[in-house]
Amino acid sequence: MSKNDEKNTENIKLPFFGIPKIFPYVKQYRKQMLFMLIACFGTSLVDLVLPLFQKYAIQNFIQEESAKGVWIFAAAYLALILLQIICFMYWARVAWVCEMRIGRDLKRASFNHLQTLSFSYFNTNAVGYVHARVMSDTAMIAQILTWGLVDVVSWTLVYLIGACVVMLFLNVRLALIVIAVVPIVVLVSFLLNRRLMDANRKVREVNSVMTGKFNEGIVGAKTTKTLVIGDKTYNDFSAETKEMKRASIKAARFSALFISVSTFLCSFAVALVMWKGGNLTAESLMEVATLSAFVTYALNMVDPITELARTVSDLVGVKVNIERFTKLMNTEPDVKDTDEVIEKYGDSFEPKKENWEEIKGDIELCDVSFKYPDGNEYVLEHFNLKIPAGTNVAIVGETGAGKSTLVNLVCRFFEPTSGKILIDGRDYKERSQLWLHSNIGYVLQTPHLFSGTVRDNLKYSRLDATDEELYEALEAVSAREVVDRLDGRLDFNVGEGGDLLSVGEKQLISFARAILADPKIFILDEATSSIDTLTESLIQSAIEKLLSGRTSFMIAHRLSTIRKADIILVVRSGKIVESGTHEELFAKKGYYYSLYTRQYQDEASVEILGGNNK
Repeated sequence: MSKNDEKNTENIKLPFFGIPKIFPYVKQYRKQMLFMLIACFGTSLVDLVLPLFQKYAIQNFIQEESAKGVWIFAAAYLALILLQIICFMYWARVAWVCEMRIGRDLKRASFNHLQTLSFSYFNTNAVGYVHARVMSDTAMIAQILTWGLVDVVSWTLVYLIGACVVMLFLNVRLALIVIAVVPIVVLVSFLLNRRLMDANRKVREVNSVMTGKFNEGIVGAKTTKTLVIGDKTYNDFSAETKEMKRASIKAARFSALFISVSTFLCSFAVALVMWKGGNLTAESLMEVATLSAFVTYALNMVDPITELARTVSDLVGVKVNIERFTKLMNTEPDVKDTDEVIEKYGDSFEPKKENWEEIKGDIELCDVSFKYPDGNEYVLEHFNLKIPAGTNVAIVGETGAGKSTLVNLVCRFFEPTSGKILIDGRDYKERSQLWLHSNIGYVLQTPHLFSGTVRDNLKYSRLDATDEELYEALEAVSAREVVDRLDGRLDFNVGEGGDLLSVGEKQLISFARAILADPKIFILDEATSSIDTLTESLIQSAIEKLLSGRTSFMIAHRLSTIRKADIILVVRSGKIVESGTHEELFAKKGYYYSLYTRQYQDEASVEILGGNNK
């Protein structure tokens, strides 16, 4: 998907290298940018004046063989150099600060926007692709805005225009030789622009893939070692780095060709100026002082023209970064609140909790049909279900049957293709997503903990919770003893992703975290599948008490755990094929009966075999 997304950036038309798209993130720094331009402009003016000082020195001190006024001249020359140093230091300092701040703002904007996107975006875009948007692209954009663009506008162009004017004043014929180079450089830029942009786009595409491989290599390090596939992982990553090398070399060649041709043309123009000027001086048609100043201007123009060529090359490259950043920021979530809802209830970053109604937990699906955004087949069609507050709903089915679909709809991670879902009698689209999500406790099959302490992870559900309340939540799920065994207890650092804990320990802590929020709706997505049988038996009794009075959905793998559910929904091939209580479904001897008896037989076989082994 990410590769297709990269190709789709070609359809984005961004004039002026896409720079106007970034203006909203730069406007708050317009004063600093203005001072940068002034400082850089001052540096350029000094560069323009210094050759005239050279001309004056040759005429008045060398040709006249006099030292009269040399100290005043030296003082003025030194003052100009000091002014140039001050301007350059100020420009460099402000440019560095602006680069960091603009980069920070771009990263913050992209990261915050990611928080608003729906599940479907993360299902179809790799981690490396997203990471490259937030980190690499924003850094490149900030760098070119604060260094390259300001340098071109306030130094390169000012010096080129100013030098051309002065040279025309000194000698028109020689000036025209140098000036003739500029349109040729522009023509070369136009001819190479498309290929250079395609090459840079390819580099960014491969970089996204390589970043994804790098991320997978770190996250999956344990799996790599246990499967002994280090050589395969290494070879896969090496293949991507080789592709990155090829793409980077190709882009560098086009960039080097562009800069080399520009430098050659400038150097050739300088050579012609020196040859022609030398002849004019020999024929006494031009003063040596004037030729000296002219040659200095011509030589000094090599750097600005080369820098202009390099900056144009960089702008072509950064246009790809802006395309990618713009595409991310233009991505609309599949699920979003209306303006009216946001006005009343707020959004994820500025919630208006004073307007949030208390939730009871009545849920009703009215003629709901649903298919995934990237799918063609309906998963649910004209489905109706009424779930009174406090009802325990179990969802069962084989792996991959689509058990999470209904839960994702109820949680509003996705919205019905048609039909309505009512929460407490109102369409849940009439209230904010955050209002609903704040009242849902979700325990995943694969638990995720954030880097930090046990206390930090528990408090994610309630920032103002006391230690006493944290321990109460832990006790409720039989996790108190687990935490007490840890070195530091609540202050134990769980490591990145909770890797310093076992899967079962992480699950218990994530369970306690969900309970701490005291949600009205509970979602247990095979939440006990990672816990051993002994711990599961302890936690089941706690679950019954905790779910009492709460609407709950249990996606179950072990069917023995959901026998007391108020209603069981049986999912097969993405569709709900049966519903009812355990007794009702068992009496029908249908698909649920088949699942239950087969699992019971499998578990009995394991116990018998285990007993024989003993």
